[in-house]
Amino acid sequence: MSKKPEQTQPVSVIRDGATLGVIGAGVMGQTLLRGLLSGNLIAHDRVWAGDKNQSTCEAASEALGIAVESDFQARVPGADLILLCVKPNDAPVVLAALRNAGLRRETLLISILAGVGTDRLESLLGTENPVVRAMPNTPAVVGEGMTVICRGRYASKADLQRAQAIFEAVGRCEQVDEIHFNAVTALSGSGPGYQFLIMEALADAGVRVGLPRKLALTLVAQTALGSARMVLATGRHPAALRDDVTTPAGCTIAGLLMLEDGRIRSVLARAVEEATKTSAHLGVGPTKISETSGQRSGD
Repeated sequence: MSKKPEQTQPVSVIRDGATLGVIGAGVMGQTLLRGLLSGNLIAHDRVWAGDKNQSTCEAASEALGIAVESDFQARVPGADLILLCVKPNDAPVVLAALRNAGLRRETLLISILAGVGTDRLESLLGTENPVVRAMPNTPAVVGEGMTVICRGRYASKADLQRAQAIFEAVGRCEQVDEIHFNAVTALSGSGPGYQFLIMEALADAGVRVGLPRKLALTLVAQTALGSARMVLATGRHPAALRDDVTTPAGCTIAGLLMLEDGRIRSVLARAVEEATKTSAHLGVGPTKISETSGQRSGD
């Protein structure tokens, strides 16, 4: 008889009496908030968000049932964990605003800023706050995200566990070395864009051979979903799964040969390679922030 997996206690993402803040209430900020709330990881009255756009604040507050404000500075001292969900170039202003608002030394900062490393976040902040860097992707919107995380010099294993609990509320989460983050950004961060382009092209091909567009897109999307689940569920190499559907002198091998003639492997590899190079240059900017700048910030 197989051994039952050990039961583990759920990770508490914030300490008693404290709050969790999200700076940047855009798509990903709201997605993470929704995952936290729907997964019962935090109560509505223990979470808040900030954004520089007033219309975004109003829409997010109505959608999530929490406080979302452009002037959020008064809430910062009571926060035990703050998620940074803004654009990479906004990092200096946002971190200045948090520090000047009375950010406590113990508060954990979790950043999803593409291309902004933990060393730069720590340098910009100028404190010894624990920092965890994360790279999620947009399928988190439907609970199927892929996120990787790593910790900065002041963060602990417990901080990583807290971050992992948050991102597992919207999909899968893996801990990796930070040296891999640019490649991860290019592969899974940008990956949905590649997949959508491939699905669009296949759906167009279905229309070309006579299928109604809606049916073609449904066939393509469900096939992509099922194929991905087979890889994850079976643990088999995609090449082995491909062989299962490739019968001698059949339709699949005929189509695969055309894809190989089009150098699909090298084109996809070059796309990831180029995106990796671009990721390395995101968020590059000043290494210091002023004591007074950045009183209003958000996504």
